[in-house]
Amino acid sequence: MKLKLRSTAVIAAAIFTLHNADASAADKITIIVGGINKLIYLPPKLAENLGYFKDEGLDVELQSQQAGVDAENELLAGAAQAVVGFYDHSIDLQSKGKSVQSIVVFGLVPGSKELVRSDVADRIRNMGDLKGQTLGVTALGSSSSYLGQYMAGKYGLKSSDFSILPVGAGNSLMASIKQKRVEVAWTTEPTTSLLVASGDAKVLVDLSTVDGTKAALGGLYPASSLYVESGWARTHKTEATKLARAFVRALQFIQTHPAEEIAAKMPTDYYGGNKALYVQALKASLPMYSPDGKMPDGGPETVLKVMSAFNPNIKGKHINLSETYTNSFVTEAK
Repeated sequence: MKLKLRSTAVIAAAIFTLHNADASAADKITIIVGGINKLIYLPPKLAENLGYFKDEGLDVELQSQQAGVDAENELLAGAAQAVVGFYDHSIDLQSKGKSVQSIVVFGLVPGSKELVRSDVADRIRNMGDLKGQTLGVTALGSSSSYLGQYMAGKYGLKSSDFSILPVGAGNSLMASIKQKRVEVAWTTEPTTSLLVASGDAKVLVDLSTVDGTKAALGGLYPASSLYVESGWARTHKTEATKLARAFVRALQFIQTHPAEEIAAKMPTDYYGGNKALYVQALKASLPMYSPDGKMPDGGPETVLKVMSAFNPNIKGKHINLSETYTNSFVTEAK
């Protein structure tokens, strides 16, 4: 009898353990980041390393993809619950019948630069000189391709006037410059500083500052953000609010600490072998981060204007911008 009771207890304990394991797995939130070591996407790893996800009782797994468009596909395929990528994907996806919302804004501007190879900088002085040349972007259909085509279009160029080559980010992008496969490439920190410091490239267009972005695009261009499928946001309000709170805390940490202290919280392999240069790049990037995670006034309109100029998915279609983002979770988190 005792043996039977003991066996029953063991089986019950095993079932309980399996049930809890399943529940734990179901509660995991996978966030795919479009290049986790890029400074534009610093808040996720910072929030993780500061323990903010754990403070909220969240089990968050961060995964990295080379480009935001790849992360977007993972979200739609159900492989992730959220993406850290550019807000403009929410607009593009609405034009394709998909409902995605940005729930926390990290970057008020793209935080990027169009770089030109140093050996051709004397003949490519602006994006209008791109005719017959090759533009390097992270991926086809990525935010970098949107912005590059728009800025070339301001000089009267059509997308067919130049080639677009997907070169990824980080080391692969730097290789495309060094191997002279592209004349101009869109990139972010710390890659920008590494290429400029090495003498391989020069800055052609600066979208890393508010003033530079307004001059190039006509207004603020909210960029890096946390976006989710609208259905998930409706059915997981508690989790979405906790995520928002963790990320707002990370943004507040950025606002209240010097670059050296922020860099110290990041993995050393993010430094690219040069911590001083990483800190310098981070210091220059601090103004781009949102102080509160909210969508800036007029930002969505600027993004829609840029995308409508050339994106065939959006031309002639009505886009309801109010459905592409929400400040409700950030507001609730406070």
